Amino acid sequence: MRALKVLVIVMGVLIVAGTVGLIAVIVQRMSAATPSAQRIEGGLGQPAGTRIRGLAGAGDRVAVWVEGPQGERVLLLDPRSGRVLGELRPTE
Repeated sequence: MRALKVLVIVMGVLIVAGTVGLIAVIVQRMSAATPSAQRIEGGLGQPAGTRIRGLAGAGDRVAVWVEGPQGERVLLLDPRSGRVLGELRPTE
């Protein structure tokens, strides 16, 4: 009977220690600094008066619908670098 009591106490201590360890790991992961999104400064290299009419995700690219002095077009951007990868113009 004494051995059973010791076993129950040891298991109780292990449960408490495991719970404390789990909580410590959760708190550590929540307080760890997460990398912030990279901010890209600059423009799209479009003429003055150009307005953004819409945005859409297109796979690993971002499609930006713009309207300006040169007419409407869709610019395909690389979201990591901000570079214009291509341009689509409607035909008449």
